[in-house]
Amino acid sequence: MQATDISLETTINLTVNGAPQAITVDVRTSLLDLLRERLHLSGTKKGCDHGQCGACTVHVNGRRVTSCLTLAVMHDGAEITTIEGLGTPDNLHPMQAAFVACDGYQCGYCTSGQIMSAVALLKEPCGPDDAAVKELMSGNICRCGAYANIVAAIQQVRKNT
Repeated sequence: MQATDISLETTINLTVNGAPQAITVDVRTSLLDLLRERLHLSGTKKGCDHGQCGACTVHVNGRRVTSCLTLAVMHDGAEITTIEGLGTPDNLHPMQAAFVACDGYQCGYCTSGQIMSAVALLKEPCGPDDAAVKELMSGNICRCGAYANIVAAIQQVRKNT
């Protein structure tokens, strides 16, 4: 078998924001690039492309994942939720509404990843104090420094759930 006989494409089946998708991808395609470039879901941001900033955070089967570090083919059969799947402008997810109410964003570039991590945090073991929230959110970087407002938004939602 020659190298040219090896297929670099495969078809995967995903459910993205509740919609089934059968899509043929290059096996080297990251989940982030599939979402942004093939499915045109641009809310998930490409920040560092090295898994260090958290801007690309999405949920895979209910767990947060840095989508730049995972290949799309690894998620055949998975349920993916992006920021576009959380709420709508007329019906915001409680975390989205809290980010607005607490001014938990400045430039907004990290906001979708911050919100996706914060929503996941609601289902994870987390102590009640701000330090515990900061620890669980430490994989998400905000260049603008809106951390106090982000923590306030998360704590607001935690108190109301």
